[in-house]
Order: sequence, then structure tokens, then C-alpha cells
Amino acid sequence: MNLRCLMVQGTTSDAGKSMLVTGLCRVLRRRGVRVAPFKPQNMALNSAVAVDGGEIGRAQALQAQAAGIAATSDMNPVLLKPNTDIGAQVIINGHAIGNMAAGEFHDYKQIAQVAVLAAYARLAQEYQAIIVEGAGSPAEINLRDGDIANMGFAEAVDCPVILIADIDRGGVFAHLVGTLALLSDSEQARVTGFVINRFRGDESLLTPGLRWLEQRTGKPVFGVLPYLSGLRLDAEDSISREPAAVADGSLRVVVPVLPRISNHTDFDPLRAHPQVNLQYVAPGDRPPAADVVILPGSKSVRSDLAALRAAGWEQHLRHHLRYGGKLIGICGGFQMLGDRIGDPDGLEGPAGECLGLGYLEFDTVLQPQKQLRNVGGQLAFDSARVSGYEIHAGLSDGAALQYPAVTLDDGRSDGAMSRDGQILGTYLHGIFENTDACGALMHWMGLRNPQPLNYASVREQAIDRVADALESHLDLPALLLSLESST
Repeated sequence: MNLRCLMVQGTTSDAGKSMLVTGLCRVLRRRGVRVAPFKPQNMALNSAVAVDGGEIGRAQALQAQAAGIAATSDMNPVLLKPNTDIGAQVIINGHAIGNMAAGEFHDYKQIAQVAVLAAYARLAQEYQAIIVEGAGSPAEINLRDGDIANMGFAEAVDCPVILIADIDRGGVFAHLVGTLALLSDSEQARVTGFVINRFRGDESLLTPGLRWLEQRTGKPVFGVLPYLSGLRLDAEDSISREPAAVADGSLRVVVPVLPRISNHTDFDPLRAHPQVNLQYVAPGDRPPAADVVILPGSKSVRSDLAALRAAGWEQHLRHHLRYGGKLIGICGGFQMLGDRIGDPDGLEGPAGECLGLGYLEFDTVLQPQKQLRNVGGQLAFDSARVSGYEIHAGLSDGAALQYPAVTLDDGRSDGAMSRDGQILGTYLHGIFENTDACGALMHWMGLRNPQPLNYASVREQAIDRVADALESHLDLPALLLSLESST
């Protein structure tokens, strides 16, 4: 097959773009095609460390896995990590260059486009096909000037586009027709067809609407994907609407949803575990009783800690620990467990410092140079193997670090544990993905006989499930003809 590129754009955020790109990468891999994912510009707080040491969106790392290749920084050359309502940390080619307000980044787009097109050109030299994911919606006309995320990119590289819409939200025909109507003539011509996602029920009842859509737009509907209940794919940013697995006698885990929560994909293995009842709790909601509370990562640690305090979580944690509950902090959540958090350069907000929760004796100072590593090691209290990745700007130091949570293969130690064994902190994301480490940590949390869960297999099965749905419900020959015609 002589292939090149195909772009998936959505009528809304969370329409299914990431899922469709993931599935297409796996479908093409099955057919022996050397394929790579690409997202020109991503705004997400879930990220991963690529094999070259750069930071990219979590979804692109998953898509690379679907394609059977190592994830690189070229697959997501522009990553925006919001740290306020109007600003974000800007990451170019895997490395942070600073914070920008929305208007400032808008002016920066011409420079960012150079990085986008160069990264795409490098992938195009190495792979037969590139499946590109858009961001948000191409019909956001206020963002059209200098666009590098959707049609601006497609026009720059002459790439055909598929539009996907989520029928579960309602108004799917209005979404598709309205989106198409707001595009320019050249952009409309670039759209080769539609995919409708998350349909429940009798598809024959949808047929009249599909015929009307095709007649109205002159473009085919490549197919209707069913609602895949229980599908577990690494989320780009939003917390999954799917209920977690719950069993009688399960381990009760509570995670507060911080305003700038990051890498909540850390908890996907726990949500998938049949012996775990994991609940996300908004800071303003009353937290239920739990065996363990996990403070997650944060893109704005001091302001998120202030939000927790304002919502009464400091008192709740004291009560939780007094009655024997366990407490874990991951990355930013780990920093919150210490005595003091300093941000002298204003990397995550106004420069300054604040008191931590004071459960572990160490201080953290945020540094401009971010720590980005894929690592392996073993739990210090159990010797179970651990794998994970570090993405943090903070450097921590203090007496508590003499009792680490993890001993790393590179000779370093990570995190800390309280002397009474009730509190654990770590900088490692993905710490629950290793079967042995997850079992050991669940036992430490209070579960007597944790069942092993191979989360790598769960993730692979989810990818294959999406690819199988595409094979069964889409007109792939017609859809892939768009890809072949892009040469």
C-alpha cells in the first residue's frame, strides 16, 4: 500500500478522535503498514515521557503502542498544560519553554507551526502512513487565525479529513452539518466523510438520518460505531465517565479531583481492578470513608493545595489517618505531603511558597528544568518490581527521603514513607501498572489477598477491541481510500 496521511477531527472535544486514531493505528499495523500517530497541538494534563526523553500527550503514547512503535516527541510537537484559566505551560518538541497566556500563545503560533511541520516531515520520512488527530473542533472560528491544530495543519500539508461526532451527546446531525457549514470551501472539500460514535440501540432507526446527511452534504458516512461500554483507554484529559469496577469486600480508594489534576491515568489500573472501589471526589464534595486516600498529580500544586484546604480536606485527612487509613501522594500530591513548597520563579503561578500538609519531613522547590525520565526499580518495603515515569519540576530534600518508597535501578531512590508505614509518597507516575507492584501496594493499603491484574494486557485488549469495532462497523476500504489518495 502506498499511503501517506489522514486526519481525524471532531465536532466537539471528547467526540472520539483519540479513540479513532488509536483504532486506525492498530488496524493498519494488522495490515503490515508502518504507521505513526501525530497530534500537532495538544492541550492536556495527562502526559507521558517519550523514548527520546521528551514530554508528549498521554493519548499519543497509547496510539504509538497501538501502532507497535516507540513513542517519540515528534508525535506531539506542541503540548499545552494549563496551569490557570487563561494560561498554560508551553512544551515544544518535548521540552517546556515557559508559561504563556492564551493571547500570548496565539501570537506565538507562527513559531510553533515551524516545529509542527518539521516534526511531521521527520515522521513522513520514516513511516508509510501517519494518522493525525485534531484538537477540539475545527469550527472554533475564534481560533481559526493561525490555526495549527485542525484545518490549518490539514491545509498546510494537504491532508484529507474525517469528521467524527458523538451521538451519545445528542444533536449529532446538527454537529456534523453545522461544523461543515462553518468551514471554508477548501476545508469542506478536504472532508472525505463522517464517522458517528457511541451509538446505542437499533441502527436501522438511524438509517433515514444517515441518508439525509449524505444527501445534504454530498459526503459519505463511513459507519456508525457502537457505544463500547467499559472501554478503558488512556484519557487525553477528561476523567472517564465509565463507572469503576466494584466488588463486595473491595478496597475503598478515594482520589480528590484537584482543579489542575494531572496524570489521573495513574489510577486506571485501580479502576479496572475487580477488588477496588475507586471514587473521584470533587474538592467541594464530602469524601466518603475509605481505606486509602491518594493525592494525585497537579499542574499547579500550591493553588490545588489551597483548594483542598478551603474544602476542608486537611481536617478530613487528619481524621482519616487517626482511624488507621493510608495516605499516598503522587508527584504533586507527594509534594503536598511535605513541610514546604516553594516556587521562587513563579513556574506554576505567582512566585512564593506555602506550607505543605506536614506529614513527611521534606521541602520542595520548583525548578525551571523539568525532570523527565522513564524508570524502573523496586518497592523499598516489598522488593516488588516497579516501572513508571517522572514528570516534575520540583526537587525535594529532607530527612523523610532517607526512608524512600522506591529504590531505582539507576542508583537513585524515590519518594518517602512515614516511619509508621501509614503514608507513602512518590514522584513516579504509572506505579500501579506493574502487576507485582500493584499487588504489593494494594496489600499495603489493606487488601489481604489482592488478585493479580496484568494492566498491560488490559490496555492491549482495549486497543484490539477498538480496532475490532472499526473492522466490523466502518467501511474501511472507502475510509482508507482517503488515506491512499493523500499521496
